[in-house]
Amino acid sequence: MTVESVKKYIEEADLDLEIIEVDTSTATVELAAEALGVQPAQIAKTMALRLKDRDILIVAKGDVKIDNKKFRKYFKEKARFIRAEELEEATGHPVGGVCPFGLSKPLGIYLDISLKEFDYVYPAAGGANTCVKIGVGYLEEITKGTWVDVCKG
Repeated sequence: MTVESVKKYIEEADLDLEIIEVDTSTATVELAAEALGVQPAQIAKTMALRLKDRDILIVAKGDVKIDNKKFRKYFKEKARFIRAEELEEATGHPVGGVCPFGLSKPLGIYLDISLKEFDYVYPAAGGANTCVKIGVGYLEEITKGTWVDVCKG
C-alpha cells in the first residue's frame, strides 16, 4: 500500500488531486508544516483509533488533540489509538503517512469540525514525505466522512 495505493486511488477515482512529495520528512505535524511553509493547524492529521467492534480514522487540524470526554460521548467508549506496530495492517499506510483515502480496507472516516477553520488542508498521502492539498469540502466528499466534534484545541 502506501503512496502507491493513494496514487492508484486518485487515478481510479479520477480525483483532482496531486501528491506533493518533499525532500524532508512530513511524518509529524510540525515537520509537515515546516516542509510546506504552512501553519501547523493546516496540516490535517489522520488519527487511527480502535473501537470495540471496528477501526476508525479521525481527521483533525494539526494543532488539536482528542477530547476524551467528547469522544466518549459520541462513540460511547474510550478513545484508544491503534498501536504503531499495527497501524500499517489496519490502514495500509505507515506511521506518519496515514491518508484518509487509498486505504487497504474500508474504515469509518470522521472529520473533526476543527478542519472547517480552513478552505483547504494537507493530509498525508501514504508516505512520511508526502501529502495532498485538498479543499475541506472535497475531503468530505472523497472520504464520505462524517462531521464530529471530538477534539480540543
